[in-house]
Amino acid sequence: MMRAVLALALVIAAAATFNTPAFAAGKISIIVNGKAITSGDVQRRVKLLQLQRERGDLKKKAREQLVEEAIKMSEVSRLRAGVSDAQVNQSFGRFASANKLSSKQLSQMLSQAGVGASHFKEFIRVQMSWPRVVSARYNSGGRMSTEDLVAKMLERGGEKPTTTEYILQQVIFVVPASKRKSILNSRKREAESMRGRFVSCNSTREFAKGLKDVSVRDLGRVMQPALPPDWKALVEKTASGKTTATRVTDRGVEFIAVCSSKEVSDDLAAEMVFRSEQSSDSSSQNKNSEKYLKELRERARVIYK
Repeated sequence: MMRAVLALALVIAAAATFNTPAFAAGKISIIVNGKAITSGDVQRRVKLLQLQRERGDLKKKAREQLVEEAIKMSEVSRLRAGVSDAQVNQSFGRFASANKLSSKQLSQMLSQAGVGASHFKEFIRVQMSWPRVVSARYNSGGRMSTEDLVAKMLERGGEKPTTTEYILQQVIFVVPASKRKSILNSRKREAESMRGRFVSCNSTREFAKGLKDVSVRDLGRVMQPALPPDWKALVEKTASGKTTATRVTDRGVEFIAVCSSKEVSDDLAAEMVFRSEQSSDSSSQNKNSEKYLKELRERARVIYK
């Protein structure tokens, strides 16, 4: 869902080249389920659409987007499924960093473009929160029932899928943000040195004892479909008893040790594979989202002023 946000990356720098006066709150333009959308909100969304290089009747598109988002957020609030302010701010910061900007610089550019950081953050909030309620509605967060598993296996002709089960350990060479520039390279060398001496997960903590600010975490049993996206490719190509290459993260320099790996085909493995296939079906996700939104629209109270 955040791909819509990333469309700004192509033109966000251009926002600094001109100044647009900030919009006042303005008069109430639309009321959705008791929530007011002002003319100022519409103007800010028009500016955001311009940054995304949208074409056509931008005012009409802006109004439609804001009504749709208000309907979505009404349901998000009802189900208490919204992301926190901290999560929104983190996403905002990552977007800024990806464009080689600080959060403050991005806020200034959005203000100059007539969008404003607050409006953009609320846009991010919808992008992050709505998939939660769609997932909760159509993909129950609980375990699959026996009937669901049997039905899925019947679709495959009775075959129970297999997947790889990993026992993983994470090693983090901590790098404080205040010392990142001065010690990051030395921490990389330390991490590579430890990787070179790796024997097994049983001895990792013993090696780490003599090193400063090194965290060792047992991640336990992790099925292949549940591997974190950032690590998935690295773990999959790492043999049992070996370690992945190092990665620089927000925490410092990290690598993952593959303590063991084996092929499994139990019910949990089957469920993980089925869920992974379901969640990766973007077409199905979009259909579910559209269906859900249509139902909410039919019940929504929308008043145009």
